[in-house]
Amino acid sequence: MIFENATLYVVGTPIGNLSDISPRAAETLKECDFIAAEDTRVTLKLLNSLNIKKELVSYHKNNELERGVYIIERLLAGEKCALVTDAGMPAISDPGAALVRLCAENGIKAVSVPGPSAAITALAISGMDSSRFCFEGFLTGNKPKRRAHLEDIKDEKRTMIFYEAPHKLEKTLRDLYETLGSRQIAVIKELTKIHENVDRTTFADAIEKYGGQKLKGEFVIIIESKKQDKKETDENNDITAAVFRAEEYVKEGYKPSEAAKLAAKETGFAKSEVYKGLV
Repeated sequence: MIFENATLYVVGTPIGNLSDISPRAAETLKECDFIAAEDTRVTLKLLNSLNIKKELVSYHKNNELERGVYIIERLLAGEKCALVTDAGMPAISDPGAALVRLCAENGIKAVSVPGPSAAITALAISGMDSSRFCFEGFLTGNKPKRRAHLEDIKDEKRTMIFYEAPHKLEKTLRDLYETLGSRQIAVIKELTKIHENVDRTTFADAIEKYGGQKLKGEFVIIIESKKQDKKETDENNDITAAVFRAEEYVKEGYKPSEAAKLAAKETGFAKSEVYKGLV
């Protein structure tokens, strides 16, 4: 059952510059019955800038279970709630995912009111390859889980995006350097604010620059993908040649499966590999 009037609005808010609030987001905050906020003090500043007065309910990672039930009860009673975090889109390295799941389980509609995202904004100005990327968020402080996370990404072939707090930046850079080796990176801070800065550098240079410093602001780290080693490149070139040979057989009138079989016999690759590249 879907409750028609019950609606959770997942609202993106500015990641720095308050002027980035969208007209739709502002209208949603104005028209909802109450706002679930990660930090009510931060959200109050945003509301004051918009001249909006609205009931604020604290909703953060330490109270999301009990407060989630409270919010759901109010939604089921017919109220409308706007969910916001301190900056950016809720549920992206911020509270929100659990509440959206509760809404789905209780037949409550969740509506997105999109806004800025630090990850995408940083990637766009990093100068890194953005054709394929993955968002890794924050590295946990739990040592076993941290090691497992680092081990899991050491062969990642997509551009990676990490978040980090200023007092943890140096350690995170060192751990990433130790795991990933020498890479081109971009260290981006204070997005959309007066002191926004993009530092296109390497792990080694970044560690030297930021090590031992008392830093401020939130950081986004963009890391280039792992480069293929010579063996992988040679293998890819070989299979490309095998597929090309199969294509020649097709042009001569052979069926794709027959062409793949002939090319595979000549090159030593499995027929299935050649056929996959052919079709």
